[in-house]
Amino acid sequence: MRTLIAAGLAAVLLASCSGPGQENAPSAPPLVPMSSADTPSETPSETPAPSPSAAPAETVCQRMDQTLVRTTLAVPAVDIQTKTPPTDFGPPTYDVCQLTLSNVPNGPVLSVETSVLPATAVTLAATRKAYKGEPAQTAVVGEGGYGASTFVVFLQGGKLYKVAGPKATLAKYVVLAQEVARQAEGVPTADPVITRPECDRGTSAAEKVLGARPTARRDSETAPGDPVCAWVTAASVLTTSVRRTPQAKALMAPIAKAPTSQSIPFGDEGYVDTVTGRTTIRVGDDELVDFVPLPARAIDPDVMTQLALKMASVYIH
Repeated sequence: MRTLIAAGLAAVLLASCSGPGQENAPSAPPLVPMSSADTPSETPSETPAPSPSAAPAETVCQRMDQTLVRTTLAVPAVDIQTKTPPTDFGPPTYDVCQLTLSNVPNGPVLSVETSVLPATAVTLAATRKAYKGEPAQTAVVGEGGYGASTFVVFLQGGKLYKVAGPKATLAKYVVLAQEVARQAEGVPTADPVITRPECDRGTSAAEKVLGARPTARRDSETAPGDPVCAWVTAASVLTTSVRRTPQAKALMAPIAKAPTSQSIPFGDEGYVDTVTGRTTIRVGDDELVDFVPLPARAIDPDVMTQLALKMASVYIH
């Protein structure tokens, strides 16, 4: 079944498909953009040009007062997270840096997130309205914000910032957010466009899913080295990625049985969820390929199928 992306597949898909949540976005670190020698398969007009650098030379985390963080959260140690944390995909999408808060592996961390796209008071209000969790309260930071016992989100200088970590109090997170606000001034801004050339082949199809031209990209790769492709607008984000797991068949079973699933002829089995837009393809017994629009919404299955067709050769071999 892995050969279904051979030459005859496109015709089968176009002829057989008709009529399309909060899903988890892939976890993958931002990737250094490819060099200008790489030639994308899409035309230059379909996506912004790749950036010359993947990330600012300095992050807010590197500037923060680590003693202030340690005493505020009453943790034993604070240090810079050396591994690049995953991009936080969603509307809005955030670049992330982290401080570790203990001396043990996989211990708690403090995340400092900066919106990829410009933000306004309207953006801040929209994120507060969309927030689901313990009741949020107003936080006096920057140009205004809100938070709870584990985070604060605030607006400053045309960007949204989010400071999040282990449970403490709103007052403590306001202290940390104020430190972020102080240190964010002068930190280089990450380029909006970070690309991998193999992702460019999906840009025209991604535009149809998003309903608009992407204004940012955050292509990267997973720990095993599989591409993560991400197209970002102010209102939504679309990601493609791979999950490698020996339980691929078991994880696919409830998707196959869901009344909202519509079958598509990809891999060993594939489905589009007509309510959330999420498209999942199983390849063999150990690989799931995910195409995830956020926020989750109903999308024409033909549109998601065309995206899968464009990206199939990246993930299905």
